[in-house]
Amino acid sequence: MSYTLRSIGRICQLYQNNQVFTTQIRHLNLLECHSKVLLQNYGVNVQKFIIVENSLEAKDLQSKFKVDEYVIKAQVLAGGRGLGYFDNGFKGGVHLTTDPSKVLPIVEKMVGHRLITKQTPKEGIQVKKVMIAESVNIKRETYFSIVMDRSFGGPVIIASPSGGTDIEAVAKVTPHLIKTFPVDIFKGITNDIAKEVSEFLKFETSIKEKAITEIKRLYDLFINVDATQVEINPLVETSEGHVISVDAKINFDDNAQFRQKAIFQLDDKSESDPQEVEAAKHNLNYIKLNGEIGCMVNGAGLAMATMDIIKLHGGEPANFLDVGGGVNENQVHKAFQILTSDPNVKSILVNVFGGIVNCATIASGIINATKALRLKVPLVVRLEGTNVEAARKLLKESGLPITYADNLEEAAQKVVNSLNISDNKKATNKKA
Repeated sequence: MSYTLRSIGRICQLYQNNQVFTTQIRHLNLLECHSKVLLQNYGVNVQKFIIVENSLEAKDLQSKFKVDEYVIKAQVLAGGRGLGYFDNGFKGGVHLTTDPSKVLPIVEKMVGHRLITKQTPKEGIQVKKVMIAESVNIKRETYFSIVMDRSFGGPVIIASPSGGTDIEAVAKVTPHLIKTFPVDIFKGITNDIAKEVSEFLKFETSIKEKAITEIKRLYDLFINVDATQVEINPLVETSEGHVISVDAKINFDDNAQFRQKAIFQLDDKSESDPQEVEAAKHNLNYIKLNGEIGCMVNGAGLAMATMDIIKLHGGEPANFLDVGGGVNENQVHKAFQILTSDPNVKSILVNVFGGIVNCATIASGIINATKALRLKVPLVVRLEGTNVEAARKLLKESGLPITYADNLEEAAQKVVNSLNISDNKKATNKKA
């Protein structure tokens, strides 16, 4: 089974005190304005909009962008913007106005300031971009999304005539208002499926063909950009008889980055954990958690098992770190740098099964990293597989204070015990 970083991130949310871990774990999710550009590129009907990054770009708005009513939206990767507030006291990340002279003051209160919502960290997220869009006269809101669903073996359309609200709440209170439409990935979306979806969404005869066209274009976008999810909430019917995608969320298959370079270049890493960004540069899969035991493992499944057994013995993993099967010494060194840069890490467990990877390579990397970084926390190593005897010999002859374990159970016990020993030493030193 292969894991994308996004799926690993979701699984790792379960490892903080058996509850959802509140730090935002994100890979490539585009800002709303960037999603709108993509939709536009594939012919999907969206309202007129411009993107500004400073107050100068919002000046003389009437000559650049004249509409009856403006929507000003702060661009951050978090929901609940409308009910949020800024660090300067300004309330609301979404504003409406018919007066173009009021747009600039609103933009000035947003750009460069931190927006705090229910989905952001306590300190909020700095707003670097603001989208100014045409307000739409909404007659009716619907929900439309396409996701890759393993149980169906391909794309599935999820639709509801009750859009514009939390779809999870709709599913709980009125489940009959949500319907799924599996799509054969080889045949693609047929006119019959698009028609069935539009009818379920209650688009009347006069605009049904427009709805069918939009549904087909959204599916084309989904396939061509290697998306794992395209969510339009709401997909609206306007008073003028148009079908418009008002808000969009698009997630992508991380494995398709080589095909979607232009899209992945839009990724704003300023909201990402710097350790995760650094790890990605070296092809290391890293996700930060809140424990005290740093983990370096090869293979996502073994990493999950390692975190499980640490918790079983009373410890808490500080991270998920999969170095992969083709790891080299430089990557091992970088992995140790990332682990030790986390001040919460009080001990480290290396657990490697050498199938593709050579255990001797890992051992050499561990020795060199331990010396170069002058490692000050306890280190427990469990190696098994290809060239393991040579690896054990290297570790033993290094003369470094490395604790070796013959199996994962023993490794977990030793790394958890190392925390207790370290704590006892600190307590003794304080008394002395």
